[in-house]
Amino acid sequence: MRKMINSLIQKLIIKLGVKLQQYQNQIARASLPKFANEPKDLMIELPRRIIQPERMFIGDNVSLGPGSFLIAATHYPSKTMQNFENSIPVQSFNAKISIGNRVTSTADLQIAAQSEIVIEDDVMFASNIHINDGVHGYETADVAYKYQKISKVAPITIKKGCWIGQNVMIMPGVTIGEFTIIGANSIVKESIPAKCIAAGNPAKVVKRWDERTENWI
Repeated sequence: MRKMINSLIQKLIIKLGVKLQQYQNQIARASLPKFANEPKDLMIELPRRIIQPERMFIGDNVSLGPGSFLIAATHYPSKTMQNFENSIPVQSFNAKISIGNRVTSTADLQIAAQSEIVIEDDVMFASNIHINDGVHGYETADVAYKYQKISKVAPITIKKGCWIGQNVMIMPGVTIGEFTIIGANSIVKESIPAKCIAAGNPAKVVKRWDERTENWI
């Protein structure tokens, strides 16, 4: 009898969990901000943080897991980064983020643009990916780095069909060629050609796709 009751309770919990997930997905879709275009079948799961969505162009059938942080900056510093004891010159930006069709991420995708970040169709992100086309300045060691200007700003492009592995960081000015794989825990500081596998810090090409033999060499 107890076994039957436990089985019924387990089934009830599973059904309740499924229902809660469905409701959460409905809330996530209904609460999406207005982007620069009107994407179809877009899912960005909760929790999420999206700043300046009117500067973001999102493709159709995009699915981004929980913990996404997307920002197209218009100025720096923001209120939370200001030093009220000393005035800091405000930098102005005309940032843009473009995400293609059928792009997916598992969770915790961070995209911060001061210039332009382009992600083409069918790119697959694992979890905890950081993409930033600028870096906090460090011109001096006498001022907290959060109060120094954003530097090294340069556009980033991730071309179609790429696979970006777990815990990858992509730095300013980088282009990743189409159908390239970036291995887990890599820091991409320089551009990577198409149809390669790159890994490491800094990421270097470790394999290339051979069209003749149709194998990774």
